[in-house]
Amino acid sequence: MNMRSLVFKLTLAFVFVGVSGALLVALVIGLRTRQEFGRFIENQSHQGIATTLADFYTQNGGWQNFYEAAESDPVWRGLMVRVVVVDNAGVVVFGLGPENDGRAYPYDDLDKGLPIEVDGETVGTVLMRPDQPGDGYGSGAPPSRGSPENTFLSNVTIATITSAVIAGLIALILGILLARTLTRPIRALTAATHAMAAGNLGQQVEVHSRDEIGELADSFNQMSRDLAQASQQRKQMTADIAHDLRTPLSVLRGYTEGLRAGSLDGSPDLYTIMHEEVIHLQHLVEDLRTLSLADAGELPLHRRAVDPRALLERTGLAYVMQAEAKGVTLRIDAPDNLPSVNVDVERMTQVLNNLVANALRYTDAGEIVLAAGVGEQQVVLQVKDTGVGIPAEELPYIFNRFYRADKARQRVPEGNSGLGLAIAKAIVVAHGGGVTAVSTPGQGTTFFITLPV
Repeated sequence: MNMRSLVFKLTLAFVFVGVSGALLVALVIGLRTRQEFGRFIENQSHQGIATTLADFYTQNGGWQNFYEAAESDPVWRGLMVRVVVVDNAGVVVFGLGPENDGRAYPYDDLDKGLPIEVDGETVGTVLMRPDQPGDGYGSGAPPSRGSPENTFLSNVTIATITSAVIAGLIALILGILLARTLTRPIRALTAATHAMAAGNLGQQVEVHSRDEIGELADSFNQMSRDLAQASQQRKQMTADIAHDLRTPLSVLRGYTEGLRAGSLDGSPDLYTIMHEEVIHLQHLVEDLRTLSLADAGELPLHRRAVDPRALLERTGLAYVMQAEAKGVTLRIDAPDNLPSVNVDVERMTQVLNNLVANALRYTDAGEIVLAAGVGEQQVVLQVKDTGVGIPAEELPYIFNRFYRADKARQRVPEGNSGLGLAIAKAIVVAHGGGVTAVSTPGQGTTFFITLPV
């Protein structure tokens, strides 16, 4: 496992947290167990001492001669250094040395001792020596090695250490599993980004969850698809530009070489053809410049408030004669009380002209309707025709640059650059609007332009 990898770091973090928690719990439990067990043993010991003292008091009818009896008993001699017996009058009976026997107890902590009761009456108090080390009066000498108490504490210590080790191993196993689970999609993303950096666009990773990493994977997949599509469109656009430039340049070169060599004589018809090819090149270059400005967000717009119906009427007047020549009816269907839109009139007229020109190109009979209506805080302009329509599989791509449904078509009609719909969309988007299309093959196509009021 690479020490710099995220798996190693996450595993180490899980193990550190698990082992630290286990050791802390073990330490607290061990200390608390020892403390409480010591108190329990001491209380038991005190209870035994108090019972023995009560028996002595009962047998002798008092505390007389207790010191002498204690000195003759090996057990009591061992307790002389840490046990103090005080009678009801607060007089020392035993434990502070012969010089204090029969004198008043010199300390004010009798309430911390254990009462000695005989027949339900308290006849004295037993305390631990206050000058002995330990946890106050509730602690005595540590249990001797091999004693049941020491065995119990040893077993508790062993159990605690064993639990900590097991907890550490569990933390290690879970840490490795969790770290690998968490980093698996990250490793997949890393591999995909390396492949993209090497030029293999369109990489996709599997999404296994709906959490933040899953959202990251979704975003990566979308970005990868967009990059692949943009790259393909760029390549296609470059090929299309080269194709559209090659034809007029070839025509111009052929004629100019013929004129230079003297194999052709200049004539008005020849010059007209050459002029048309130059105009076509100029249109193509101008359209590309317009798209580049739109892509950079620098397309100049000279906005002013205008009536949407006036825009439609202007376009209708420009194409009414062409429509009559083809036997197609061109009409306006828009109310007079539409709210104004703030647009560049020339640019928006360019959009409508392009849509109407396309409608005339593919409509041989029927009508073309220029309509307008009001939506939610927006005006909707429509260009509807009864032409041949657009196949459903082609409809999503009609606004792409140089896109042609007929891939074999060498040049678009009338010297057009093939960028009309792409430019129309760019202009509408620059106005803060949108453009969409719906079509039924054989019945016609409708373009919708939405503009903010």
